Amino acid sequence: MMENLPPCPKCSCEYTYEMNSLVVCPECAHEWDPESGAESEGAVAERVVKDAVGNVLQDGDTVVVVKTLKVKGSPTGIKAGTKVRNIRLIDGVDGHDIDCKVEGFGAMQLKSGVVKKG
Repeated sequence: MMENLPPCPKCSCEYTYEMNSLVVCPECAHEWDPESGAESEGAVAERVVKDAVGNVLQDGDTVVVVKTLKVKGSPTGIKAGTKVRNIRLIDGVDGHDIDCKVEGFGAMQLKSGVVKKG
């Protein structure tokens, strides 16, 4: 019965499950009907992505990394204070909701909780 259920529109949790005609998120308890209200609910309650200090982020913003991040295959990682320009907000996997290019590392996804609007 697990037929590619959508991730939670509120917290992006991928472990959603069906309950009658609704889809339920086990992490934030959000319930929604994927059949009827996906577009109308999305228009009313558009997803808001906030940075580490609570500022609302938008596509095209410039952000600053607030803590040093480890990167697979890199001996140094991304240092705190690194500027990332022209971000794009996405429904990523495992909480990664920013798609961007980090200078010296290339394209990657970051979590909004490790950046600050700058």
